[in-house]
Amino acid sequence: MNILLVCPQYPDTYWSFKHALKFVSKKAAHIPLGLITVASMLPREWNKRLTDMNVSALRDSDIIWADYVFISAMVVQSSSVKSVIVSCKQLGTKIVAGGPLFTEEYELYENVDHLVLNEAEITLPRFLNDLQKGKPEKVYRTDEFADICLTPVPDYSLLALEHYSTAAVQYSRGCPYNCEFCDITALYGRQVRTKSPQQVIAELDALLQLGWKGGVFFVDDNFIGHRQKLKNELLPAIIQWMEANRFPFRFTTEATINLADDTELMDMMVKAGFGQVFIGIETPEEISLTACNKMQNNKRNLISNVQTIQKSGMEVMAGFIVGFDTDPPNIFQRQVDFIQQSGIITAMVGLLNAPRLSNLYKRLQSEGRILKSFTGDNTDYSMNFKPVMDRKVLADGYRKIVHDIYSAKAFYDRVLVFLKNYNPPLTMYRKITFNKIMAMMKSMVYLGFINNTRKYYWNLVFWTLFNKPRAFSLAITYSIYGYHFRKVFEVRS
Repeated sequence: MNILLVCPQYPDTYWSFKHALKFVSKKAAHIPLGLITVASMLPREWNKRLTDMNVSALRDSDIIWADYVFISAMVVQSSSVKSVIVSCKQLGTKIVAGGPLFTEEYELYENVDHLVLNEAEITLPRFLNDLQKGKPEKVYRTDEFADICLTPVPDYSLLALEHYSTAAVQYSRGCPYNCEFCDITALYGRQVRTKSPQQVIAELDALLQLGWKGGVFFVDDNFIGHRQKLKNELLPAIIQWMEANRFPFRFTTEATINLADDTELMDMMVKAGFGQVFIGIETPEEISLTACNKMQNNKRNLISNVQTIQKSGMEVMAGFIVGFDTDPPNIFQRQVDFIQQSGIITAMVGLLNAPRLSNLYKRLQSEGRILKSFTGDNTDYSMNFKPVMDRKVLADGYRKIVHDIYSAKAFYDRVLVFLKNYNPPLTMYRKITFNKIMAMMKSMVYLGFINNTRKYYWNLVFWTLFNKPRAFSLAITYSIYGYHFRKVFEVRS
């Protein structure tokens, strides 16, 4: 068999970092981890090629070469998915599709030949077995959850790694919490399943052997979901590996705010090389947190928790939401005040949306409030349901938040708040590379002279040089982030 694996294109979103990537001469922010994991599950004797449309164009000759085109996608990639399907149909190549987009909306893709849904560890072998018999079915689904101790090392060799800014690995699936607006528990369950430390180390080894040096994203939806396993098994293994290999990577992951309650866990994560953690804070409004079942965020000082994590040596990135049924009229200013006071540089604020498998979608559907499909991008000013708050008031309030936190002065003020409280170990500071030197030079030319935010840029540069010179590379990085965020919202406002 000749197999072409295709990662459809992502639109320009908050997390695409499209406007930042040009500073570091990269084409895409993240590698397509799901596809290269599936590639490792296919028979070894099959010929495999991978096209990531975020890095290179999908060629007709590759589609014609393939016996099957495998597509994996998230909801936000749906527009590109449709164009890939059209091309495959026109050229007569069969399609096998999976991933969150198809698992949530498989009935919308009748023109896909085979839908291998849910977790591939379970459904893909069934498809391959039927294919070998010459009788593959249209849809493969399961209510079971996979034993990911059996998941193979992803085939990183299929990627042109030099085009990416961040690599990725996965340790766990599932989340013990059940927030109303989230579809993770529907997709992966509430019981946290983990790989063995040996599996994770094998994945890190594979990246290192291919010459990767830099950022690695642990894509777990809640990295600390199984805290004892993490502290007793995985983190000690990573710490030992990082020390033996002279700290080649800097890790990022996602976790819940109760990370701030465990000093030992934070210390171990920092020692293992975790420099950033994304946390769903959502809102400072406790009534809204209760209403959406985000109980782990309630009854706590969220700003103090954020600062505790920052001071431990990890930067907190965070998600925020407006549009809850219980949001008060002053929620917009409260969100702005919280973000500015907390020093959260990467603050993704979005309008509430209801993914199709979420409990929120089920409730709103029963109330007759669902209006359309979710775009997968909650920063594009769209909502797929009728909110309680007046739609114009909500849109104007959201626009105010985005303006107030990403205007140049507010953003650079936030960077300073963060840097003043950030004291990681020396191993955490990023090593100077050619790409970073080039990024610094590009930022100085564009942000320091051409762009109208240059006053704030130079204030940050000189403050960092005189007060925290080791954080100079970080200051440049955050300046570039700010440029990307302003460009994304500038286009959409």
